Amino acid sequence: MTAYIIRRILLMVPTLFGVMLITFIVTQFVPGGPVEQMLAQIEGHGAAGEVRVGGDGALYRGAQGLDEEIRAQLTALYGFDRPPTERFITMMKNYLVFDFGQSYFHHTSVTELVISKLPVSMSLGLWTFIIVYGVCIPLGIKKAVRDGSRFDVISSTVILVGYAIPGFVLAIILIVLFGGGSFLNIFPMRGLVSDDWHDLGLIAKILDYLWHMVLPVTSSAVGSLAIMTLLTKNSFLEEIRKHYVLTAQAKGLSESRVLYRHVFRNAIIPIITGFPGSFVAAFFTGSLLIETIFSLDGMGLLAFESIINRDYPVVLGTLYFFTIIGLISRLLTDISYVVVDPRITFEKVK
Repeated sequence: MTAYIIRRILLMVPTLFGVMLITFIVTQFVPGGPVEQMLAQIEGHGAAGEVRVGGDGALYRGAQGLDEEIRAQLTALYGFDRPPTERFITMMKNYLVFDFGQSYFHHTSVTELVISKLPVSMSLGLWTFIIVYGVCIPLGIKKAVRDGSRFDVISSTVILVGYAIPGFVLAIILIVLFGGGSFLNIFPMRGLVSDDWHDLGLIAKILDYLWHMVLPVTSSAVGSLAIMTLLTKNSFLEEIRKHYVLTAQAKGLSESRVLYRHVFRNAIIPIITGFPGSFVAAFFTGSLLIETIFSLDGMGLLAFESIINRDYPVVLGTLYFFTIIGLISRLLTDISYVVVDPRITFEKVK
């Protein structure tokens, strides 16, 4: 097991390097980079006449355009005056110490920017994770035990309808119904907390935060319920139909004892092995549409704006960090297989 973990860690290095190299190469050919966007902004603001742009006397002269000195200064400012190979090597050296540089458009460090956006994404991801696992596992077990019953048919229909509705469509429906749209005004539809949140007591702060989370978390979680519920049901059904269960029942063991003492520990393996990866991802996931609809400024919106604005330090820095998180979560998922079921081994069979 130790040798397997070491091999996986060593494989992370070329994988991470390959991801960053491909993304960096793509950014070199994408039109409308930060220099071009800044030039467009300057030219747009200077359309009415002569505008002084730099401190050295360089001017924007209306229809005559920008001085070449300004173009050269902007190119040097963003580091594009150096060869791509040199820029990539410098970037990777900085990333080794988690120095992601400064955002071109937010004018703050990428690390501080990401940290400021994480509370929203963590709130959405963590509550969605808790609801999905907290609802799907007991629901899937009950559906497996009552397979083919009216309860099984009705619950399957409901969760499949929820799965078929896109999260952003469900979010709009919930706002119309319960967020002050055309019907009821029960839940707030903007922000993570109320404007007067800092003036509230501790209990009131918690309740206010949870109240704001109801609609966005519901919109985010409903689509994931079907997959996890059906996975749990099918896993338990497969175990229930095995011979050792029939033997245990023939010995006179109660249904609950057979289910939770024998079936549970075998059937839960496919579900629990995905737990580490899902738990880690819950802290960093962001949903652009959900965040936009509910006016939540999180990682999803940051990623979208960074791509549109060609904010390369944010794009590449967050990609580097989240790639590491993804690789680690995959490793934890593999390790959990062995922890849950010691019969599984990653060693070569001779």
